[in-house]
Amino acid sequence: MNDALGRTINYLRLSVTDRCNLRCRYCMPSEGIAKIDCGEILRLEDFYRVVEAATALGISKVRITGGEPLVRKGVIDLIEKISQLDAINEVTLTSNGLLLEASAQQLKAAGVQKVNISLDSLLPQVYREITRGGDLQKVLRGIEAAEAVGLKIKLNMVVMRGINDLEVLSFAALSQQKKWAIRFIEYMPTIKEPNWQQKMVPSKELLTQLENKFSLQALENNHTSGPAKMYQIAGAPGTVGVISPMSEHFCHRCNRIRVTSRGFAKSCLFNRDEVDLRPGLRSSDSTVLVETLREVIHNKPEKQQPIDNPDAKAFNMASIGG
Repeated sequence: MNDALGRTINYLRLSVTDRCNLRCRYCMPSEGIAKIDCGEILRLEDFYRVVEAATALGISKVRITGGEPLVRKGVIDLIEKISQLDAINEVTLTSNGLLLEASAQQLKAAGVQKVNISLDSLLPQVYREITRGGDLQKVLRGIEAAEAVGLKIKLNMVVMRGINDLEVLSFAALSQQKKWAIRFIEYMPTIKEPNWQQKMVPSKELLTQLENKFSLQALENNHTSGPAKMYQIAGAPGTVGVISPMSEHFCHRCNRIRVTSRGFAKSCLFNRDEVDLRPGLRSSDSTVLVETLREVIHNKPEKQQPIDNPDAKAFNMASIGG
């Protein structure tokens, strides 16, 4: 289905939980997070109904996200059911990788094709500091397990000046060794951290750093690129990309909507507008849910609200599904 501006919307991000087994500094404040009561989170069968309704509107790709989706009991069964829908041709997962070693084979069998892994440092101490206690070796074992069963790998690194920006070249070099997609994401002030501007490294600066070290070739964006501008280091099997939500928004080619763990549909991550899907889920008339999602797609805004607006409300990415 096309939105009112003619963009084809075929991608649904499904946040199956707000819970996470990490507490990354750019995603959550150190304290003061109000946990959502379990009774407020959609049942897995409700998430399935949302996907089923969305396929009637042309949704063909689903990403399972969170929080950390693998902490949600029964999520692999949900993924398998979604994968079996005729209209769905791609199911992917975003994870921090901590539980991936034990679940990689099951995910592959359930129909997952790709895994996006949030990994912001290759140095154990820096990784622990960013994630507030994460075990880097456990994540690396999870990546190895995912690769071993044939899952395609994307690594997402949020670049923060003075914290992990000196590792950009090390991450890019991974694409010379593996057929992985390495993506560098600009820091976003979603939790309204004081002096956040000092941490943000613009994508142009990242590209300059990469071009000074490597011979880069720009790649044509396709449906798998998402918001990233993609490049390839000469002779490398993998790719590198930059995602620039702060310095250069990509709204004109956005093809997604998202559903939060509480059952609210959002057509833009950074806009406040959201639509409650629960009345449609409670209705015995299946067309109610379809029409609600149709409205969400049709009313997708032309561009995101400025993230750095002083009046913009802080939010935890885990509560929406980043």
